[in-house]
Amino acid sequence: MQKEIGGYIEFERYDGKQYHEDALKLNCARNCLAYLIAVYRIQKIYLPYFLCDSVWKVCKKYGVQVSFYHIDENFRPILPNADFEKDWLYVVNYYGQVSNQEIAFISQSVKNLIVDNVQSFFQKPVQGLPTIYTCRKFFGVADGAYLYTDKTVSGELERDISFERMEHLLGRFERSASEFYPAFAENEKIFEALPVKRMGALTENLMRSFDYERIAKRRAENFRFLHENLQNVNKLNLTVPYGAYMYPLLLENGSEIRKHLQEQKIYIPTLWGDVFEVCRKGSLEYNYAENILPLPVDQRYGEEEMKLIITYLKN
Repeated sequence: MQKEIGGYIEFERYDGKQYHEDALKLNCARNCLAYLIAVYRIQKIYLPYFLCDSVWKVCKKYGVQVSFYHIDENFRPILPNADFEKDWLYVVNYYGQVSNQEIAFISQSVKNLIVDNVQSFFQKPVQGLPTIYTCRKFFGVADGAYLYTDKTVSGELERDISFERMEHLLGRFERSASEFYPAFAENEKIFEALPVKRMGALTENLMRSFDYERIAKRRAENFRFLHENLQNVNKLNLTVPYGAYMYPLLLENGSEIRKHLQEQKIYIPTLWGDVFEVCRKGSLEYNYAENILPLPVDQRYGEEEMKLIITYLKN
């Protein structure tokens, strides 16, 4: 197509570097897994019970046999008795609490290992291990993901289109989150049927615009501030990750407190609600899904907002 010259000015184009510049750039995290299933010809995979159902749905879609394993109280995998010479282990780095040293240690006994860094965007991958990242949990973009892998498919993937998924982001910028939540929820459903494609040009352009050092620093500062004030009531033993995702606060009555916070327009998600259907009540996974409050620590906020969250929690 001939290049257009003139006319109205379009969205600004940025020339900064992406944080994961050398990774394969795809349209969503679940399609990173789909890509790995194809290139490694994965037949069977072990997933943690404590996980969003979107992951096992991808496995089911591509005919991969799934078995499940438990995690311990510190989010570390309790390795199943399996043949990881041929089967695969999917390890989730919950809230950035699993260090690269620990991941590397696991890889010594697990040949076929996939690392899910969806909640740890700023943690660089362990050399040689397939590793998945997402963009939209950390930045104001509608889609996008990064994949580190030594194997790639032949041929060029089609590029995705992102502009039609921007309504909830643009709407919230000028109006309220609650008003555009239905558009956000609708956008989330799209990913279930989205084919594997390259990251959209709009998303890739936006990912070149961010001050990553500032964002990571702010997230870590907010996480540290909450932890210094809440660690005496938090039932989790945590480290402060660089560029934290959210601050996981585990309380006995977390589910009730979540409702009260929502009344104060502090929106705390229930992550992995599917766990309630696959795990028994009283199990660690059920308790974590029900009572962990993932408190926001992202770059939109500073100490003032963290103090407000703490005040409401104490009340």
